[in-house]
Amino acid sequence: MIAKPQKRIAVALEYDGESAPKVTAKGAGDLAEKIITIANEHGIPLQEDEGLVDVLTQINLGDEIPENLYRAVAEVIAFAYILTGKFPKNFNS
Repeated sequence: MIAKPQKRIAVALEYDGESAPKVTAKGAGDLAEKIITIANEHGIPLQEDEGLVDVLTQINLGDEIPENLYRAVAEVIAFAYILTGKFPKNFNS
């Protein structure tokens, strides 16, 4: 059996704690690998979620995510905060 390997796809989000997260980079194959490498070099946590990535790739670069994705993306952001030990402004633990 011969299988065609799936191309890796990556989407980078930026969240400033004030407005909705924005799509800042996205790509497949070699570009995805470069996005992942840069994230690793800067200590940015990665989370794999094929369904969410599929939806996020439909958003134009620089655009905020739509409201219907807030909950899913909030979970990713919370994951990143926990892993890095960072918390949003005015967070009370």
